[in-house]
Amino acid sequence: MNDSPALLAQDLVAQALATDARPVVRTFFDPETYTATHVVHDPASRRAAIIDPVLDFDPASGRTASHNADAVIAYVQGERLTVDWLLETHAHADHLSAAPYLKEALGGEIVIGQGIVGVQRVFVDILGEAAHVACDGSQFDRLVDDGDQFALGKIPALALHVPGHTPACIAYVIGDAVFVGDTLFMPDYGTARADFPGGDARTLFRSIRRLMALPDATRVFVCHDYLAPERTDYAWETTIGEERRANVHVHEGVSEVDFAVMREARDKTLSMPRLILPALQVNIRGGRLPEPEANGVRYLKLPLNAF
Repeated sequence: MNDSPALLAQDLVAQALATDARPVVRTFFDPETYTATHVVHDPASRRAAIIDPVLDFDPASGRTASHNADAVIAYVQGERLTVDWLLETHAHADHLSAAPYLKEALGGEIVIGQGIVGVQRVFVDILGEAAHVACDGSQFDRLVDDGDQFALGKIPALALHVPGHTPACIAYVIGDAVFVGDTLFMPDYGTARADFPGGDARTLFRSIRRLMALPDATRVFVCHDYLAPERTDYAWETTIGEERRANVHVHEGVSEVDFAVMREARDKTLSMPRLILPALQVNIRGGRLPEPEANGVRYLKLPLNAF
């Protein structure tokens, strides 16, 4: 079957490499959630996107804070950037999104893949009344589909559907760079888990192969780094060529069957992310906290024995 969005992404990157249409990327890493937030901008127009922003949250006290987001704001304002887009690669299970906080401070549209509607339905069923969310994606400013195009100033960009970790995962191709969310990690760490509701190891393999069809020189920016055993410094940038050559789970030559067997066995050994229940209550709302109850207090509620 002709995979037009993936071919379009390949052409977009090839043209960017040929014309040196390279966005500037500044990454902010949160070691508490092992999350990389990327600020991407067109150096000519200074139009910017913020990808996968983090709101600080302490589950023991129930306190939120904005230290990570405030560092992003200071950088954006210091560089005199104009934020057009707040891009979520998926509804994260490991941190609360700071997208609404950043939108209030900097502007921009909150964007996620259309598959979020299905994710909302799944977690509304699990969370019950704690969810209080319409399952239509209306909490976000824009829902993107596979192959949808947009721009960062004069740099063309494209959304590429890469399900498997979750049904709603989107990679964003911007110039010569691709922001892969949780689909891929650094080559020495491998790939994302595929055992969340709606996840699937074989689907993840096919999504990764879509990404690995991009030109070797494509810059790859991952959403998380957990430090491979032989590494002491966090990292979040690599290339498609390096992923294809050296990814410990899915390098060139690994079959779909072998990957699925490995991934499913590995996933059975993993515990749930410690913030999955509070994070998803917030993130399926577009990063907005629940409305205050009659006593003026906002609550995140935990369903017992749901997983």
